[in-house]
Amino acid sequence: MTKSPDKPDKFVRLRVWLVGVGFHALLLIIAARAVHVQVFCAPDLASRAAGQYQTSVYIGAQRGMIRDAEGRPLAVSLEVASIGAHPWQISDKKQTAKQVAAVLGIKAADLTGLLDTDKRFVWVKRQVPPDQAGRIEALNLKGLTFHREYNRYYPNKHLAGQVLGFCGVDGKGLEGIEHHCEADLNTETQAHQVMRDALGRRFGTGSLAAQVPVGNDVMLTLNATIQHISETALNQAVIDHEAKSGMALVLDPSTGAVMAMAQVPTFNPNNYPDYSARQWRNRCITDAFEPGSTMKVFIAAAALESGAYTPESRFFCENGKYRLANHVVHDTKPHAWLTMAEVIKYSSNIGAVKIGEGLGRANFHAALRRFGFGDRTGFDFPGETAGSLSPYQRWTTVDAGAIAFGHGLSLSALQLATAMGAIANDGVMMQPYLIKEIRNPRGRIIHQTQPRPIRQVVSAASARKVRTMLAGVLESGGTATKAALQDYQAGGKTGTAHKVKPGGGYDRDRYVSSFIGLAPLEKPRIVVLVVIDEPRRGHYGGTVAAPVFKEICQKTLNFLNVPPKTEPDTLILARQVEMTG
Repeated sequence: MTKSPDKPDKFVRLRVWLVGVGFHALLLIIAARAVHVQVFCAPDLASRAAGQYQTSVYIGAQRGMIRDAEGRPLAVSLEVASIGAHPWQISDKKQTAKQVAAVLGIKAADLTGLLDTDKRFVWVKRQVPPDQAGRIEALNLKGLTFHREYNRYYPNKHLAGQVLGFCGVDGKGLEGIEHHCEADLNTETQAHQVMRDALGRRFGTGSLAAQVPVGNDVMLTLNATIQHISETALNQAVIDHEAKSGMALVLDPSTGAVMAMAQVPTFNPNNYPDYSARQWRNRCITDAFEPGSTMKVFIAAAALESGAYTPESRFFCENGKYRLANHVVHDTKPHAWLTMAEVIKYSSNIGAVKIGEGLGRANFHAALRRFGFGDRTGFDFPGETAGSLSPYQRWTTVDAGAIAFGHGLSLSALQLATAMGAIANDGVMMQPYLIKEIRNPRGRIIHQTQPRPIRQVVSAASARKVRTMLAGVLESGGTATKAALQDYQAGGKTGTAHKVKPGGGYDRDRYVSSFIGLAPLEKPRIVVLVVIDEPRRGHYGGTVAAPVFKEICQKTLNFLNVPPKTEPDTLILARQVEMTG
């Protein structure tokens, strides 16, 4: 039987049809895949492609400056290079480590161990000096990268170290104003996209220099000159009296601005790891101490304010010994009858106790609270202590007597200076502050601290009477003749207190010696406090701390161009000479 001639044609057409269907199906699959890739996968693929020729460069922020009250720099940021490495790009890690270590002065074995890792990136060394960074860059070693960062530098070294604080290697403030003003001084690190070639080298980064984010500048109330005067005088006193440490504070009583805040030992924030954490702390505000006889200033003010006493009010001082319950209060020298002014001049403990007894515990406690004792001042600095002042309901007879001459309560140097500021400012206590203003990188003021009265502690009349009594302390027979100034009249009060033992009670061989005063007497421009901790050569405030007050006060008034006091006779004679030619 013969085959039909039409059958081969049918098979050919079938194969053609199947091929056509398959071809069109393949085209449809390709088209669908193309649509999927172009429409649905486009963002992801574009990102992958960009990752092959683009990279992110993180520009470290340049920290704002810290300046003194006259605009002089206290803390600045200097551009430095930090060296990183991509270990996967380094073929001979041992040789690379040997060359880099020789420049950086580190062990090659340590650097080899650092590079021998699966990590994509490691830091070789942060904040490298420019000369070292340049020498390593000149080696042209594959896999090393150089990153611009900023290193904090303190041009005055030790000056105001505890006030300024310091920054860590990552540029974050860790202590002092650097920490307190972190949000203003620092700004966020920014990422910028740059191009890279097939070997991973960046190009087209020339415009990045203009894109460095810059923080705000912080201007303090501190004056670098007055700070230097205070630190120099304080350091010499600590050396001369073989003391453990010392503090000095200069305050403008009319505004509350802190002009100097010094302590010894100090530290250099450029090399902060070389010092103990205790030396970093600003003890003028963080540490509390018993003030001793400086407290007599405030009990006298409270007595005058009560209206029941005057500077001429008399108190029998028991010839140097006065029994309180099972304790005996002593005076350094025996006295019989003393006026209130003489109680302050001779620093009679017994006289102070009797003034306190006349006031009554409730009134005395209320007066101390008005002066701010037992409360934080609200100072713009971290770590302020409130000190301690127990409720008067818990006072025993001995407690009340001891508090009258500065034992049984504690306070900070800042609290004591602020309280004396109220006496200097006609009874008005001002809010103490350290931050004068904050300016943005364009120089525009974005914050400015305005002087703020806290309260009227005592009347202006009472404050002036206290100042007059304080002048007697510096006169012949007073406890602080070594604090008397040349060409200016000043007033102040000595303090000598035994230190409290860790387990309770007082150590008879360890003292806190202090002096707090104001000048000029009629219209005070400054309040100066000096505290010497554990002097071993002498311990009375009048011999240890008063001379430091004199030096700080004399030089500061001269620096501020405060006109000296002119005696009336001298003024008349000068005018006569001028008239007669």
